Amino acid sequence: MPNNFLKIGITGNIGSGKSTFSSYLLSKGFKVFNADDIAKDILSNDKDVKKRIIQEFGEETFTGNSLNKKYLADKIFSDPQKVLLINSILHPKVFEKLEEQFNSINTNDKIVFVETALIYEAEMEVFFDFVVLISSELENRFKRKEKSKRYTFEDFNNREQNQIKEEEKSKRADFEFKNNGSLKELEQKAELLLTMLKGISN
Repeated sequence: MPNNFLKIGITGNIGSGKSTFSSYLLSKGFKVFNADDIAKDILSNDKDVKKRIIQEFGEETFTGNSLNKKYLADKIFSDPQKVLLINSILHPKVFEKLEEQFNSINTNDKIVFVETALIYEAEMEVFFDFVVLISSELENRFKRKEKSKRYTFEDFNNREQNQIKEEEKSKRADFEFKNNGSLKELEQKAELLLTMLKGISN
């Protein structure tokens, strides 16, 4: 059965607010798939992928059946070649899972969203009808991650260096919403996007 709905990619660099934007869309009743969650599920449950990851990154990648996220992140984000390697292992599987989920969608759904940080890095833009970029000033992005107490500046910078610059993504995105203000302002921008997409999908 052909997919008769718009597939919209939501992307943005680390700390941009793409997850907050996506959560608002979800709260409005839209289907929002998260490519990172799909990738984590594959890492934990796909035996072939798990075996390959252990071969490439070491036994320490898993503690029992649980993914050692910090160990893997430290390995990957310190070396751009390792980022490319893990992406080459994971992304084809993520595409497969997304297609499976798209094919199971109720035909009444006219718009479906996928949140993924690496649309352009993984050359995924052809997968979507439109790509939405959530952008934000570097200082604001770091402050958000620092506030969450999950990232040091080194952690943040390592991830930033392995992502295409916002300026380049801005040129390639179909829609861009800047997130340098309040949560309310970001939600208003999400509503604007929905208005535009509903006009296209009808």
